[in-house]
This record gives sequence, structure tokens and C-alpha cells, in this order.
Amino acid sequence: MSFLIPADSGGLLKRRPFALFLLSRSFSRFSSQIAAVAIGWQVYELTGSAFDLGMVGLVQFLPTALLMFVAGHAADRYERKRVVQLCQIGEALTALFLAWGAYAGWLTVLQIFIATAVLGTAGAFESPATAALLPLIAPQGTLQRATAISSGAAQLATITGPALGGLAYAVAPAMPYAMMVLFWLSGAVLTGVIQLARSAAVRDASTPADLFAGVRFVRNNAAILGTISLDLFAVLLGGATALLPIYARDILRTGPLGLGILRAAPAVGALLMTAVLARHTISRRIGLRMFQAVIVFGVATVIFAISHLMWLSVLALLILGAADTVSVVIRFSLVQLATPDEMRGRVGAVNFLFINASNQLGQFESGVTAALMGAMPAAVLGGVGTIAIALLWMKLFPTLRDVERLE
Repeated sequence: MSFLIPADSGGLLKRRPFALFLLSRSFSRFSSQIAAVAIGWQVYELTGSAFDLGMVGLVQFLPTALLMFVAGHAADRYERKRVVQLCQIGEALTALFLAWGAYAGWLTVLQIFIATAVLGTAGAFESPATAALLPLIAPQGTLQRATAISSGAAQLATITGPALGGLAYAVAPAMPYAMMVLFWLSGAVLTGVIQLARSAAVRDASTPADLFAGVRFVRNNAAILGTISLDLFAVLLGGATALLPIYARDILRTGPLGLGILRAAPAVGALLMTAVLARHTISRRIGLRMFQAVIVFGVATVIFAISHLMWLSVLALLILGAADTVSVVIRFSLVQLATPDEMRGRVGAVNFLFINASNQLGQFESGVTAALMGAMPAAVLGGVGTIAIALLWMKLFPTLRDVERLE
């Protein structure tokens, strides 16, 4: 395929549309990570209720579940960068409301929940539109590198965003929300000036059945169905990171500082692997490499589960994060390249729902299992289950296993 444009990661970063996209997405990610800390802390400070704290996640997830089909259709029907831009403006206005209420002292838990639901709604529309936008920005032949770099930026935000939000909240409760306003508005400006390398496919007049076209497409495409469902079940079972507070206090006995190190370890491993993938793309046996990465993820989960040594636990989490990044980059690239441009928004919405469901339900599954049988058996069971799912999916989806190349 000699017509594909060769480009290394440095060349990608020098391309103005990709650089603008990366900055815009990073600003959104930073804001989301800051919001997770600030909103959670303020709700718990106002109520002292673990149930109310748990409700924050549910309120964020429900809009994704309810609006999946509409959000995906919007990403395919309207100009994607405008959809992303409008979502960022809406998020900035919501953050401004929270900043004003926190500064004036009249913000209530109900108002925080309503604002959280608005942020969840905006995120439900923003995510599939952003995912569908990347293939139009990255030159042909560079999507895997572009995905790796974008994933690395997201991991950097995951590492530093919560610390930034916690530090800002310690100064003043309104400060993290004010930072979110600045970041989201900056992202909206950057998104607005992106010039696409390729135009999106022309969309015909829509019908009500088009809302569910993404589900039908995923169901009828074995490789995409296998990819998305593998992510759902692997993360659902392998959610040992939800048990980190228990491990830090009761098993490793490291305290809050140790918990912070454990929480950062998967993101650090992911960031290191991103640097590798940005320079050295996976060029052969793509499908098999994805399954191998999921199996390594499961093995690392088991090692973490049975470890009583801090250094071994951190190493296992580093490997876990690195393996997950390999799987994420391959999955995202495979789904985007196997999906026609006019369907990418709706398929991306289905994928986003599965990812959110696996993360949220995975935390719930780990917590319930740990309550029933203890943290260590629950984490071991999750790791073994992840390995079993990968092996089973290799048998159920041979076309996915045999995928040789991405581009």
C-alpha cells in the first residue's frame, strides 16, 4: 500500500490539525479528571454519605445509556467538530455554574447532581463525535500512531488531573470549577479552528431506523462485535483497581501515599507503552497481539491480587496499564478502520457505552465480589476470568484473531 503517507510521531505532532485536536481533547480530559475529584469531594463533604458519593457515578453514566443512539446519530448527521465544540461550550457553562455556586456558598447536592447529569449528557455526545473525528484528521496510514499519541495525552491527564483538582480544591472549592471553565473554553476554541485533512462522507436524509444502525452494524460485523465485547467482559471481570483502597490499607499496609502510588501505576505504565507505540507501530498479526495483550492484563491482575510486596504490586500495575494500552490502541484503530465514515459516530456511541458500562459495572462487580469472598479472592477471580474470556473469544471470533494488519 505504497500510496499511504508515511509519518512518524514527530511528523504527526507538527501537523496543525492533529496538534489542535490533541490539545483540545487533552483540555477536555483534564477538565473531566478535575471534575471527578472536585465533585466527589464536595458531595462527600456536604453529605458524609458513601451512597451519595456512589450516586455521582450513576448520574454520570445514565445519560450515556439513555442517549447512546441519539448521540451517535448526531455525530454522523452533523459536522463532528461542531458537535464537539458545542459540547465543550455546554460543559464550560455548567462548570461556571458550579464555580459560582461554590464561591457564593449556595450550591446544594441536588444542584451538583443536576450539573453532573448535564456534564454526563455533554460527554455522551462529545465522545463518539471526537472518536469519529480522529480518522478525518490523521493522514492515511498513521491512525495507529495518532491513536497511541492521543491515548498517551489522555493518560497524562489521568495522572496529573486528579492531583491538580485536589490541590485547587484545597485552596478554594470554587477554584477547580474555574479551571474547568478555562480548559473547556480553550478546547472549544481549538476545536473550532481545526481544518480536516479529509471531508466526512456526505450523509443522506435520515430515518428513525438510522438511530439503531450502529447496533445493527456491530452485530453483523464479527470482528467489531468481538472487539467491543472483549473490552466489555475483560474490563468487567478485571476491575481489580477498584479494590486499591483495600489493598493499600489492609494488605500492603502503605497508607494514603501508597494508595496514590498504586493509583498512578497503571497510568504510568500506559504512558510508557504509548511512547513505544508512537514510535514503533504493531504491523503484523494485529488480532493475535490484541488477545495476547488482554491475557497479559489478566496475568498482571492475578500477580497484583496475590502480592504482599509493594514493589511487586506496583510492577504488576505498570504491566497491567501497558498491556491495556496495547489492547486499546489496536481496538480503537481496528473499529475505526473497519467502520465506514458515515457510520463512525453511531458505532463509536455503542463502543463508548460498552466502555463506560465495563468500567462502572466492573467497579460494582469487584466491590460485590470482594464483599462476598474477600478482596484477594475477588481480584484473583477477576484476573483468571479475564484470561478465560480472551481464550474463549479467540475461539468464538476467529476472524478477529486472524486480522493481520490495520492499515
